[in-house]
This record gives sequence, C-alpha cells and structure tokens, in this order.
Amino acid sequence: MSVADNRLRGPLAQRFARVPAAWRAVTEPFRDSPEGRALIAFVDQRVRDGAVVYPDRVFRALEFNAPKTVRVVILGQDPYHGAGQAQGLAFSVEPGQGRFPPSLRNILKEVSVDSGAPSICRDDLSAWATQGVLLLNSALTVEEGAPQSHAGHGWEVLTDALLAHVAAQLRPVVFMLWGASAQRKRPLVERAGAAAHLVLQANHPSPLSANRAPLPFVGCRHFSQANAFLAARRAGEPLIRW
Repeated sequence: MSVADNRLRGPLAQRFARVPAAWRAVTEPFRDSPEGRALIAFVDQRVRDGAVVYPDRVFRALEFNAPKTVRVVILGQDPYHGAGQAQGLAFSVEPGQGRFPPSLRNILKEVSVDSGAPSICRDDLSAWATQGVLLLNSALTVEEGAPQSHAGHGWEVLTDALLAHVAAQLRPVVFMLWGASAQRKRPLVERAGAAAHLVLQANHPSPLSANRAPLPFVGCRHFSQANAFLAARRAGEPLIRW
C-alpha cells in the first residue's frame, strides 16, 4: 500500500491565502501580525532546512463550515507526525491506513459503545466535519517524528482566536475538550461565549490517559451528550451521525 505524500509543499503564506472567506476575519489579522509573520518565517525556514513538515492542507479544518454553521468543536493538540497520516483534521487520518493511531481507535470505540452502533467513520473523520464538527488542532503543523515540534511558535495565538470566534457566535455549540491542554481553553470559550455553550471535558483519548481518573475518556459518553444538547438547543437540525 502506497503512503500518501502529505508533506507541506510551498510557502505557508500560500496556505493562508487559500483560507475560506468566512474565516479570514480571524486568519488575515493574524497573518499580518508580528506573531503571524514570525510563524510563517519559522515554518518556511524549517522546510528550507530539509525538515519534513505535515500536513500540506494546513487549514483543512476550516474548509467544511463557516463559523456560524459549526455545531461541535473537537480540539486536538497537533497533527500526527507520521508519513501519510495528518490531513488537517484533528484526530483524523487519510483513508486506507493499515494501522491508525491509538487515540483515534479509542475515539471510534467510544462512539460505538456510546451510540450502540459502529461509527460511520473508520479513519478519515471528514464525514463528521461535513455535519458541522470543527476538528481543530492547537498547532496546525508538525515535523516528522517530532510531536509538538511546532507548538509554542505562534499557532496557538491563531487557534485561540478561532475558538473565541466560534464561541462568539449566537447559536450554542458543543466544545469537547480532551486532555489538559484542551481543557486550558475552557476560560477562553466561556469568556467569548455569546450563547450558553456545552463544554464537555475528559482525559485525552491516548491509551496513556484514556482510563485514568478523575475524567476518563473511556465511558465519557460525550457523543450522545452532544446530540442531546443539540436536540434541545438547536431544534430542527439533524443530529450528528457519529
């Protein structure tokens, strides 16, 4: 089986230029800010230095929905750092992977237990994204074999602004915050929130933490809770088919 070439090809500024128009009120001020210019220079220099940077579709998470149509936000840390895996959606991998990350395996297992039926997804989670689920990582690029290698270089400034922008929408949204890094964003959501959002917290779905107290991911039932909230607060919309 051939592995998809998902390396970043071309300057990062080109990726900013392709961001859907509905999100540019957030991405363009960041791109032109000192933090944005520094981030672009850093990522481009790493590519010139020969680092393999993933993914090529950096802003794919923003391609499926405008801010006002986001119904659920699932926040990850940074993209997968193996060849052919990261595709620009948090926790999601390219279709046809022989083996896929254990965090994703635990997520799909929890969906099955929670709903009583297998997930509609096996690897690629874009079918969730098409239903209003924003699968956003805190850092949007990473180097091969080096998790968190692009954390702390400015991505978090942008993704915090994206989260706050979604939270400022007038319709209630479900925010799933898994792991300590994601949970630190809760005050940001609550501070920006223009509606009474639902914030669900659990440990990260990684096998290292998925079963740990006090908030184990296994058994969290976030997917059914999200649908119950949406049915009550966004009546008339179809439930998420997980």
